Amino acid sequence: MKTIKVSVVTPDGPVYESDVEMVSTKARTGELGILPGHIPMVAPLQIGAVRLKNGSNTEFVAVSGGFLEVRPEQVTILAQSAEQSSEIDLERALRAKERAEQRLHERKQENVDFRRAELALQRAINRISVAERKI
Repeated sequence: MKTIKVSVVTPDGPVYESDVEMVSTKARTGELGILPGHIPMVAPLQIGAVRLKNGSNTEFVAVSGGFLEVRPEQVTILAQSAEQSSEIDLERALRAKERAEQRLHERKQENVDFRRAELALQRAINRISVAERKI
């Protein structure tokens, strides 16, 4: 079966690079499925999982927004942060989720940035979800 080269890159460097049969992710406009030969496009990404399918094997990468660039032979994901499922510290992600939930419950205090706490919660939930799929 045909494959497409995928690179996931953050400001700290590359996180993932491989040839896969299909890439699935969430753009701000909806779910995207990309196969080899896909038309060129650029799309902003939501906080979510990137699913990388190769045969019967599926790998997951948690991304915290960014951009997706598609060319017929290559997909490049430029993310603010990204982690492969096997690299996620589940305990740390659970603690981050608890901190974000606590901040949201304290939002009546003027010093709590509600949007920032909400995004932190989304990132933590995404990381937990991706980490639990690594099995």
